[in-house]
Amino acid sequence: MATGNKLYFASDFHLGTGGYAASREREARLVRWLDMIKADAAEVFLMGDVFDFWFEYKTVVPKGYIRFLGKLAELADAGIKIYLFKGNHDMWMFDYFEQELGATIITNELEIERGGKKFYLHHGDGLGPGDTLYKVIKTIFRSKICQWLFARLHPNLGVGIANYWSKHSRIAGENNEKRKSMEKEWLVVYSRELLKDKFYDYLIFGHRHLPLDIQVDQSRYINLGEWVNFDSYAVFDGGQLTLQYFEKKAES
Repeated sequence: MATGNKLYFASDFHLGTGGYAASREREARLVRWLDMIKADAAEVFLMGDVFDFWFEYKTVVPKGYIRFLGKLAELADAGIKIYLFKGNHDMWMFDYFEQELGATIITNELEIERGGKKFYLHHGDGLGPGDTLYKVIKTIFRSKICQWLFARLHPNLGVGIANYWSKHSRIAGENNEKRKSMEKEWLVVYSRELLKDKFYDYLIFGHRHLPLDIQVDQSRYINLGEWVNFDSYAVFDGGQLTLQYFEKKAES
């Protein structure tokens, strides 16, 4: 059983993007990070877009990432609870990680309470004002019909098409996207709306690709950033939550 008491949160690894060499180097950093947190982690929340593309056929999964997956298995075998959130790049997770890792797959939001603190957790895609087209596309892609049709494609074709589009991923060409005014940050707007109906100490998201820690009324909005530019993550020690950087300094 796990002996640690900390909660770790990370998002947007986008394994597979940027070419094989860049993805392997990112995977190696992630393995070092998982190795570090194994000593004191009780639960690990990987909050979407872990992979730049993921689709589970009935008997086939995308190749690669074996060092990362092996390290996750090591943590799971040590009794550390793993949560995997569906992002907009890896929304087609089904039961593979449940069977192999005992992981809990989160399709939308997750609300938890730990150490007397209330958390609202979500990858962050399709929330807040605007982005109507994506919200429609998300509904289609998450439909059983769309998943059934894609599964009819041979993996060489289906994964090949997905990997081609992965080259045009937003993060692949991103260069430390400029921060908007905090009042216009759409996940901040969404958080303010949530807090009108229910209190949370922490509202934690990925998707935005910017490490952010913003006071919203009496709560805090945390964006976990990503692992192409920032290697950022959050840790809750039972009393406080902090945004941290692995092997990198915080960006100004």
